[in-house]
Amino acid sequence: MIEGERVIAVIPARGGSKGVPRKNIVPLGGKPLVAWSIETALTVEPVDRTIVSTDDEEIAAVALQHGAEVYRRPARLASDTALVIDALRDLIGTLKAEGENGCIMVLLEPTCPFRSADDVNACLTALVRGAKDSVATFTPADLNPHRAWTIAGGSPACFIEGANPWLPRQRLPEAYQLNGAVYCFRADMLPTDGQGLLFGSVGAVVMPAERSVDINTKSDLLFAEIMLTDGGAHGDE
Repeated sequence: MIEGERVIAVIPARGGSKGVPRKNIVPLGGKPLVAWSIETALTVEPVDRTIVSTDDEEIAAVALQHGAEVYRRPARLASDTALVIDALRDLIGTLKAEGENGCIMVLLEPTCPFRSADDVNACLTALVRGAKDSVATFTPADLNPHRAWTIAGGSPACFIEGANPWLPRQRLPEAYQLNGAVYCFRADMLPTDGQGLLFGSVGAVVMPAERSVDINTKSDLLFAEIMLTDGGAHGDE
């Protein structure tokens, strides 16, 4: 709990994956990918429950082995086109039916294994002490939007009208991107429709690139293994 409010960590891990087959249980650093998020959640002191939402028996077994609870999601919420937010709505409905009301929910995607307990705690603190409805983690943008281009009819133009893409990096305005590592929100305020996990009064926590690796392809997985070997997966704030 944090300041009297219950906290539930949710790790969505469906069985299907195209970029990396069986991605959520593929080994990284000698343990299944989903185990990284489970272990992080279990080390965050305010977290009261750690739940893996899955449609897959093998993933469920791995989750239980590493100390998480398992809630089964319907097949319709585990397809390639299904949205995580819809699985969350379904889970919240189930938890409410069981008497779990008014909690703070922390979403931890298995594809972001290098987030730390400190990153999760920072989001919880920003939500509660900052009186926010939702908080997410960000990292400096890979490409500053002032250096992005559009091409129409074979002719390039600045993506942002009036931008100067030739400015030195140090003179460009700061830009950030969602890194998908942590989403934190008040479950009873999650909108009943829409696709976004940022709603109401929104807060942001910035993470370094070293902890913001998002694994969606075999190249991402290889890069993550290299970072582990080189000891660069836990960069300083």
